[in-house]
This record gives sequence, structure tokens and C-alpha cells, in this order.
Amino acid sequence: MLKFRKAKHKILVTSALPYANGPIHLGHLVEYIQTDIFVRFLRLIGEDVTYVCADDAHGAPIEIKATELGIKPEQLIAEVYNEHVQDFREFLISFDNYYTTNSPENKRYSDLFFERLSKKGFIYTKEIEVTYCEHDKRYLPDRYVKGKCPKCGAADQYGDVCENCNAAYKTVDLIEPYCIICKNKPVRKKSKHYFFRLSKFSKKLERWLAKNKNLQPEIKNFVFNWIKNGLEDWNISRDGPYFGFNIPGENDKYYYVWLDAPIGYIASTENYCRKHDLKTEDYWNNKNSRIHHFIGKDIIYFHFLFWPAMLLGAGFELPHDIVVHGFLTVNGEKMSKSRGTFFTAREFLQSHNPEYLRFYYASLLSKKMSDVDLSFDDFRKKINNELASNIGNFCYRVLNFLNRHFDGEIKETDKNNELKEVMQKRTKNIEENYYALNFNEAVKDILHISSLGNKYFQDNEPWKIVKENREKAHRVLGFCTNIVKDLCILLEPILPDFSSKLLQQLNLKSLKWEDLKFELKNHKIGKDAILIKKTDEKEATPEFPLNLRVARILQVKEHPNADKLYVLEIDIGTEKRQLVAGLREHYRIDELINKKIIVITNLKHAKLRGVESQGMLLAGDDGINVGVLTVEESVPGDRVYFEGFENSNKEIDYDGFSKLKMVVKNNKVYFEDKELRTDKEIVRVEKVKDNAKVR
Repeated sequence: MLKFRKAKHKILVTSALPYANGPIHLGHLVEYIQTDIFVRFLRLIGEDVTYVCADDAHGAPIEIKATELGIKPEQLIAEVYNEHVQDFREFLISFDNYYTTNSPENKRYSDLFFERLSKKGFIYTKEIEVTYCEHDKRYLPDRYVKGKCPKCGAADQYGDVCENCNAAYKTVDLIEPYCIICKNKPVRKKSKHYFFRLSKFSKKLERWLAKNKNLQPEIKNFVFNWIKNGLEDWNISRDGPYFGFNIPGENDKYYYVWLDAPIGYIASTENYCRKHDLKTEDYWNNKNSRIHHFIGKDIIYFHFLFWPAMLLGAGFELPHDIVVHGFLTVNGEKMSKSRGTFFTAREFLQSHNPEYLRFYYASLLSKKMSDVDLSFDDFRKKINNELASNIGNFCYRVLNFLNRHFDGEIKETDKNNELKEVMQKRTKNIEENYYALNFNEAVKDILHISSLGNKYFQDNEPWKIVKENREKAHRVLGFCTNIVKDLCILLEPILPDFSSKLLQQLNLKSLKWEDLKFELKNHKIGKDAILIKKTDEKEATPEFPLNLRVARILQVKEHPNADKLYVLEIDIGTEKRQLVAGLREHYRIDELINKKIIVITNLKHAKLRGVESQGMLLAGDDGINVGVLTVEESVPGDRVYFEGFENSNKEIDYDGFSKLKMVVKNNKVYFEDKELRTDKEIVRVEKVKDNAKVR
């Protein structure tokens, strides 16, 4: 056992809360996979660890989007919550509790923080200037104002924090601000707001940073510089309309989302503890507990300054560690919808095993803030050469040979003490690197152990000696089976599903870290099977050249220069777009508002009579009637597809689209006899007769 595990501690681990306004994408998954690997390792070594998270469900963006969709914010966040839970489950993220910040527990703890900080004089009110949009007749919170960063001058930055230099500032400090709803310049208005005296915590934060040896040095240097340059008090209130918790005693003032969001860590812990007869204070008010936060580098300021200062002021324990990771790039560039390099979790699952992404990320992640690049060429090589050809092939060869020649039974193992010692040393390194969050080094040593196993199997040639010295061959297979068993344990944090299936093949019920020893003998394994396939061994799926998505029509206007055209604003889940559609002779405006339609998202943008169309909706046309393709149960952003075909992310022009032959039969759309559908339902077509063309 490692020397750092001298006594048991209650360990609480959190990932940053995903915002409840869109799907989980591959960038998000860097953090959740990183956290989950660490948590699974802690469970494996016998630590008392609890992993909590929640949807970040408050803020003006949610209130505004719900208004556009004609639904209540509560309905919106409930739909997104269910999608998030499904995505995390698919990628084997093993939360002990996944909750929401829009909860009674979070309201209670937010009020408790506010009350304690107020009593100690850490909260005060003052009148300030805030941004107000005269066109939209509303106060504009940070995320609805953009402009140039007042610190570094980067363009198109939000009103609270710069994504370029990570500086935090006031919305009114933005240079050349504009409202992101209407693009007009906002004005300044006076309003009373609540402030947290962050400036009073400079010395305490410096001492905590200096004392805590777990924090990444490069991050600490950032924060020390911010403190040195002077901390400003923090505005913790927002004017209505705002979806969040009312400040006690106020009618139209709300807690700023960044006040109650991190408190959501405590609220989710409380929700978990109530279900399991445990005490929240054992995690958050106990010097023997250890709290580990995992976050991205875009929210350093909030987690290293605001959050620990609030914890200090309200009498809660400070984090044991805050692990900061970099951003995800795809093929060396920032994720981009226009370049076809932005992938949601669900899109990735259409083509790949989720454990392949877990393995790939693990092979790159360390306790550094470096960005992680998803190169699909490198991804394919790692899966094929390392995971399939090295690990997967070795495990299958050993168990298959044992079943074929020895009825799946091992007795004694070969006594190769030198090789055993080398492997045990590597195992020790893996343990230390898992704990230190250097997963890339752990993966290297796991691959080395598997390579040594392959070499041992190959050098001993059991397929030959089984005919000459059956007892020797049996001992060789016993030794190799012990290596497979150890790989099953070593890989469990990264590949839990693979390890579970390998465990079944080994005919073992459960394994812990302490079982990493060559003592498996007089044991009969189960049926073997290939568990890892190369990515190019998957049956080829023909590609359909369109990327089709469900969209909701938010707004419809008459085209200023064309009598037959409408200009539509649509929501496709991850973004809003503008379409131009020839529907004026076939639909009234009120018939289209809130209708869920099918759109091509990868069609080259084009100007139609002077107005840009950022894609195209699909409709049936029988020569007389035109009817849109529509759905009932699906939600904006859902994938639309023909069974057996993969949608494409490559840009296509109108000529390419017009060559596709899609037809209508019985109010359904067919392509090569396959129905157009979502995961929830068959797509329907309105108004048109059979054999209508889809255009």
C-alpha cells in the first residue's frame, strides 16, 4: 500500500456543474472522465469516497431561452437534466449523486451562507451602475452583454470574465459593449446591489494558497498575481427578470448564479446524505475530510478566490485540492461547428465505443493545465495499436488458449520471479500515478505490463510446448492468466465496462487493488470472447451527406424583398440560426411558431434575396401542396437519421442536396426504403400526398 494512505478520510469529489441550457459535448467530457477515473481508483484502493455533481440550473440565459420556447424554466431544466443524466450514463460516469442547483437544499444553503456572511459584516449594499437594454426593456446580466475585455482588449468577451486572459470584471467595464439579444448598445442605470467583501480575504487566501501543496504551481501563480493586483468586492445580486433564488427580503433581486452554483456542491452532498443516513457536516465541516474539486481553466477565478473566501467567511472547510485541466482541441484547433469539429456526446456515440474516448483521454491527461487535443488519426492509432492489438489481443489469446487446451482451468503458475518483480514495480508506479492524477504515465505502464505479457506468451510458445511438455505449458498459461487478472484491476478506473466483462470471463466476482498479486491458481475461468475491436473493424456504415437535426421555430418574419419567403429564427439545441424558407403561400405565421421541424445544419450558408439562410428546413412538395417535416416528442438538437446511415458533418452545397432522392409515403419520408426518424419517433410530413418530393 502507498505510504500516503495512513488513515481513512471521508473524501468528497466534485466536477464543475454543467450549465442546463445545452447538451454535453466532448470538451465537457474531458473533465468528467478525468474525475471519474480518479474516483474509481479511490474506490478500488478502498477509500471512503463520494462523487457528487449537479446541473447549474439558474441564470438569465435559462430564463430567456424558456421564454423563447414558450415553456417555463423548470420544464426546460428538467428536459436538459434528463439528457445530461443519459449522456453521463453512456460514458460510464459514476456519480454517487447527480442533482440540480434549483433545489430546496440549495436554497437553504444559499440563504445560510448569505445570513452568516451578513452577520459577520462581509455583505453590504450600495447603488451601482448596471447595463440596461432600452430596446428589450430589461436589465442585462453578464452573459447577455459582450464587448472588449477591459484588461487585455480581446473582442467578444462576456460581461463577467474574459475567456482569453481569465480576468474577472464588472459588466459596465466592458469596452464597446453590446446586447447579445438585439446587438444594440446598452445604457447605464442605477440600481441597489449586494456585495461580498472579497477584498477582506486577501491575506487568508494567500496563506491558504501558500500552505496547500496539492494545488498546481502554475495555477497558484495566477492567483497570487490577482491578489497582488488587488481584489475587488464581488457583486452577488442580479436584477430581475432572472431565474434563480430570491434574496431574502427582496422582491426583484436574486442571488447571482455564481453564488449559488458552487453551493450546489454542498446541496448535492446534502441530498446524497439524506438518502444514505449520513451527515453533510462530516464532509464540509470536518478537518478530517478531504474535498477535491475538478474544474476547467475558464473558471479558475471563481474557484480559487470567490469560493474559498465564501467558505472561510461562512465557516466551512476549504478544498484539499482543486484540479484544473485545459481545453479540448480537435485536430489541433478549437472545437468549431462550421469546421465540423464540434461533437456532442451523442454524436460521438453514433460511431465509437465510449470507452475508447475514456482510454484516449486517459493516455493524454496529467495534473497539468495543458490543453488536450483529440486528433482522430491519433485516436484511431491508439485504439487499434495499443488498446486492441496490445491489451485486447493479449487477454483474448490467453483465455482462449486456456479454454481450448486446458478446459479453462489453471493450477500452478510459472515461477518467473524476475518478470514478476518488474511487473510489480510497474504496478507500484501505476498506483502512484493514478493518485497523482498523471493518468498518461499510468497508461504507459499498463501498456508496458501488457507488452511484457505478450512477449512472455510469445517467447514460451505454448502452442508448441503443449505437445511436448503439457505441464510446462499449463504453468505458462497460469502465469499469463494472472497478468490478465492484474490488467483487469489496473484498467478498471479507465475501462470499467471492459474490466467488468473481463472479470466475468475470468469467472471472478470482484477484485480490489489488494488482489494485484500472482496468487490465482486452482481456478476455472469462464467463456472467452473478443472484447476490443479495432475501429476499422466495425462494419462500415454508409454515410448520408446531410446532418439533420430537430429545430424549434422561435420567430417568423416576412422576407423584406420576396413575397413567397419567410425569415425564421430557429433553435437547434446548441445554437440559434436564421433560415429563409418558401412557406408564405402555405403557412400562416401563427401556424409555424413553436413548430418542431427538421433542418439541414451542414448546408453551405447562402443569401436568398439579400438575407442569409444558415441552413435549410425540409418540406414535402407534391406540386400543389407544401408541408413541413415535423416531430412531437423529440427536442431541439436531436439527431434525425435514416436507419443504417451515418449523418455527415462535411459541408454540402445545394446542388449536392438536390441530387438526393427522398420521397413521401403515408406521411413519412423514405430514402432507399429507410424511414426518417429520431431516437424517439418517426418523422411525419404535413399536407402532401404520396410520392411527394422532399426539398
